[in-house]
This record gives sequence, C-alpha cells and structure tokens, in this order.
Amino acid sequence: MRDIPVNLGGYKLTVVEPPTPKMREDAKGQQVLVTDRDGATQFTVSLFAKLRVKAGERAPKGEEIKVTLGTDPGPDFGEDVRVELLDARVSPYQVESAGRVTSGLAWRAMGIKHAAPAPAPRNNGDK
Repeated sequence: MRDIPVNLGGYKLTVVEPPTPKMREDAKGQQVLVTDRDGATQFTVSLFAKLRVKAGERAPKGEEIKVTLGTDPGPDFGEDVRVELLDARVSPYQVESAGRVTSGLAWRAMGIKHAAPAPAPRNNGDK
C-alpha cells in the first residue's frame, strides 16, 4: 500500500528544520533537485509531532518526521512555527543495501499551512 491518507489533527506539528528544495545525489555524485512526474520541484521539511493532550494529562514522547512537500510552502515557515499538513499521506518502505535492511514510513503532503491558534482555556468560574 502506498499514499495512505493520514489524519494528524490530534497532533501538534512544529517546524524543526525549515522547508528547503529536496535534493538527491545522482550517479556522478552531484546534488540535483528532486522533481515530480510533471517536473515540479519537491520540498522537504522536518517537523516534531507530539500528541495533543487535555489539561493535566501528560503527553507521550513525540517524534521527528521528515515530510516531502509537493508545493513550495513559501518563506514564512521558520523554526518553531506550528503548522498543519495539507493532504498528508504515508507510505511504508523497505530498502536492502549491502546486506542491511532499512524500513520506515515515507511522509508526503501537498503543502503546509500555519496552524490555527489553540483555543484559550475556559474558566469554569465565570458565568
């Protein structure tokens, strides 16, 4: 299975490394831009994903994920910015190289946007 839709609405996503054009090494050892089938440049962003919890609950350990973006997110996504992924998908992978097997999840999204601000806590004493 590939490109499995993912709902990350229950997670806080924070930029750890701002978006940059995605690069790969070609057969000659040169760095080249990664493009999609239509020739559009792909981008990559590193995010820290942490479960949202209710007040008084302790959140489990978060995880850093690297996401390939299908569109240029623009300049407003620096470090520590809260974001949401647009059309997030995940694909499991497994690669064997030199007798070693590496597996994991490849994250993709069409883009990112600024996350909506968290709602202010309610004071139950006010009426």
